[in-house]
Amino acid sequence: MARLSILLLAAIVAVSSAFVPAAQTATRVTNQVAFAPKISEQTSTTLFAEDMTWEGEYPPSKVLGPIMSKMPSSTLAIISMISLGVCVYSCVQSGLLLREPGAVENGTWVKWYYIVEGLGGPLAWGTHVASWIQRKNGM
Repeated sequence: MARLSILLLAAIVAVSSAFVPAAQTATRVTNQVAFAPKISEQTSTTLFAEDMTWEGEYPPSKVLGPIMSKMPSSTLAIISMISLGVCVYSCVQSGLLLREPGAVENGTWVKWYYIVEGLGGPLAWGTHVASWIQRKNGM
């Protein structure tokens, strides 16, 4: 019990120390460093991400990236429906395999291709949102 109390006390002290203001101590700063490499300043903005903020109900097409921003809404909707169909198929087939006798005990109902096909659900969701964005932007 004593060890648990000490552990809890140490955890409380560690967590509460994050809320203590920084000490105002004087630090010695020297500007002369031997053998310091010269760092050239980057003037190009290619290293920085483009601003992706927007105002209004829907974002611009550029938030979808370089490939999906050029795709029409109907193509993205078809991809979404196909992905959803593949996901539903894998779920139904896994359910049918679960009904076989002894499938749960030895794990034969778990198939790698049904697991991969199950990833069609998140893909369907993402492409349907991309389709909505493209439709709102008139593409």
